[in-house]
Amino acid sequence: MKKEVEEEFRQILQDQMDQLLRGADKTVSSMTDEKTNFPDPTDRASLESDRNFELRIRDRERKLINKIREAMERIEAGEFGICEECGEEIGRARLKARPVTTLCIECKTEQERQEKIS
Repeated sequence: MKKEVEEEFRQILQDQMDQLLRGADKTVSSMTDEKTNFPDPTDRASLESDRNFELRIRDRERKLINKIREAMERIEAGEFGICEECGEEIGRARLKARPVTTLCIECKTEQERQEKIS
């Protein structure tokens, strides 16, 4: 992959990571600053439900951050954009849509087909 293309994807990945980390910081600060006392159990349950939902989202984002870091390591190693299954180059359109991907569209389709069978 050309250096300018690698740099483009490095920047895309870095922007995504920065955005995710800002969201995580915002969640932590809002949860630690919030000292609301709800005498109504329904209001308290609603707040807890909202917190649990947000924490599930942040957990998914944490996993995405790890994938972003792995993709950036692949860029550094010169392995970015190469399918882990077949060794072929992953299409640029697929990388644009999902820069953390490790499989080309054909291998991913086959993987999903196998998962459906199991």
